[in-house]
Amino acid sequence: MRRSRKIILSIVGAATLAVSASMAALAWGHGYASDPPSRSALCASGDVANCGAISYEPQSVEGPKGFPATGPADGEICSAGNDAFAELDDPRGGNWPTTAVNPGPRTFTWTMTVGHATATFDYYLTNDRYDPTRPLTRDMLDLRPFASFAMGGARPGHEMSHQVTLPQRSGQQLILSVWNIADTANAFYSCIDVDFGGGNGGGETPTTGTPTGEPTGGPGCDAAAWDAGAVYTAGDEVTHGGVAYRAAWWTTGEEPGTTGEWGVWRSTAAC
Repeated sequence: MRRSRKIILSIVGAATLAVSASMAALAWGHGYASDPPSRSALCASGDVANCGAISYEPQSVEGPKGFPATGPADGEICSAGNDAFAELDDPRGGNWPTTAVNPGPRTFTWTMTVGHATATFDYYLTNDRYDPTRPLTRDMLDLRPFASFAMGGARPGHEMSHQVTLPQRSGQQLILSVWNIADTANAFYSCIDVDFGGGNGGGETPTTGTPTGEPTGGPGCDAAAWDAGAVYTAGDEVTHGGVAYRAAWWTTGEEPGTTGEWGVWRSTAAC
């Protein structure tokens, strides 16, 4: 009787660990387009407000792969069909900040928190039916990628950059970048708002990186010093090495100034 009970408890314990691991993987997500900044990146950096949960986990926009034949439903493409990230599908009246681009060569970069075995990275561009005031649908996109990168199951590092050639377009458009995972049924989706030959459709200029100029004692300089053992969430501010930083998402143990331009810590001022 005791032996049977031990066996049952072992099975239950193993099942619990497996479910916990699966939930952790789903909760923390794994990657997003960061340069030019996707909607996820803009929400995480604080350049766009009222984004909900995506502000804390820009890397988690995961949904079924197989786009465009399958995958997220029309109107839910930017959120990958995740109700928790529905703010990404909201066109905001066409006022998402845009990045100015031109036809021709351009580098696109993804930031990863988990480097999955990868099938492809695919890039799609909107067509002349695109309406930036409406949620994205398939009929607004050219459904053949203008750029695709096969990786044969290789795993990307912390960053993955692609040199693409942007087709001819004009005005405000949207680039859909899809990271297809090789060994799961899912993919990660990133919507990037751009303006061909123009300025910023949203009236806001996405800004990241280290401030230039003389020390200013600016925003965040009155924050407490970074603590390697503390847990920080999106929006928390610290000072470290004479620079003020703001966390873009949950983090602990990652030293400010070492996570790169698109990492968790974003410098806000020289102090």
